[in-house]
Amino acid sequence: MNLKPLGDRLVIKPIEQEEVTSSGLYLPETAKEKPQQGKVIAVGPGARKENGERASMDVNVDDTVLYAKYSGTNIKLDGKEYLILKESDVLAIVTK
Repeated sequence: MNLKPLGDRLVIKPIEQEEVTSSGLYLPETAKEKPQQGKVIAVGPGARKENGERASMDVNVDDTVLYAKYSGTNIKLDGKEYLILKESDVLAIVTK
């Protein structure tokens, strides 16, 4: 992938919801919710402060994050779905 986000933006690969519930029921496509969790693929250099310096990003490549449900812009590149959003739309970093 050749995407380099600008400023405080991130490129995220959404993690799709499971098709089968824990009880073994199959979910139709219409019953699935929009993903809110994804893996960070690329990170921008950070937003500019008033003095011209860059603010450091709290999110790194390969982090798994939770983000706001209807945030960002969906794009399709090489047949794969990605989401570009601002770092402020990230709600949490998932740690294991």
